[in-house]
Order: sequence, then structure tokens, then C-alpha cells
Amino acid sequence: MLKRLICSILLVIAAAAFVPLGTAQAADDGIVKFKSAYAMPETIARMKKDIADKGIKFFDEIDQAKLAADAGITLLPSTLLLFGNPPLGTLFITADPDAGLDWPVRVLVYQDAKGDVWVAYTDFAWIKARHGIDSREKEFNMATEVITSITSTVKAK
Repeated sequence: MLKRLICSILLVIAAAAFVPLGTAQAADDGIVKFKSAYAMPETIARMKKDIADKGIKFFDEIDQAKLAADAGITLLPSTLLLFGNPPLGTLFITADPDAGLDWPVRVLVYQDAKGDVWVAYTDFAWIKARHGIDSREKEFNMATEVITSITSTVKAK
């Protein structure tokens, strides 16, 4: 267990050293987050269009604020998008079944108290390190390129 933790930490550090300039960087918790240039509906619509245009399977759109309201809880707008490319994503699960916790891809779009809209997702290098996957480098790089491309359609300058 300790060996896996140390390897995971080293992988995260190594992955961070090789992130190309100009791409979003994950925090220590593996979350990549940035401000959207658009309101919630347009942010979601733009990403869903890009997902469809790329031929990626869209699984669901979960309105978390509506779920909260239905439970009598007030929550600022928050929507979770689930999508993926099964021939790519399932390869990660074949490397470690626990990686199924991180697939399909999830992107959270939410609004803060100031009205700013944010986009957040889990960094693929962090996922790779979390599960101690030492293979599938090409596939993880491809997944990173795809999520970067999809989310770049809404990223504020």
C-alpha cells in the first residue's frame, strides 16, 4: 500500500513536469478548474455540441441544483456532464478495475455566488497516478487532448 502511494505521488510529480505550457494544470487534488466565458446554459450547450461533433458518446446531464431543490435544499446552479469513448475509456479499466470509479468522464459546470461560471474535471495524469497505471500512456495522452479540446470551447481568456 505504501509502495503504491509513493509511486502514485511520484507519477503525479512526473506528469506535472511534462504538462505542455498553455494547458490547464490540476491542483494537488487532481481537479482542473477554470472560469467559463459563458453563462451556464451556453457553457453546457457548447461542450455538448463539441462532444457530439467529435462522435463521443454522451451519457447524461445531471442537474444537481434541481436534485437539491427536490430535496428542499438550495444549491447554486450545478450540472454534471457524463460522456466518453468506450473503446478508449474501458482500456483504463482493463489496466485496473478500480479505474472504473473515474469513467465515464465527468465535467462539472457550476455557478458561484458572484455569478461566475466554472468548469471542473479530474486530470487524467492524476487518475493514472491514483490507480497506479503504468501503461496506456498513449491513451491517457489522447484523453487529455480530448478533454482539453472540449473544455477549451468555453474557457475564458
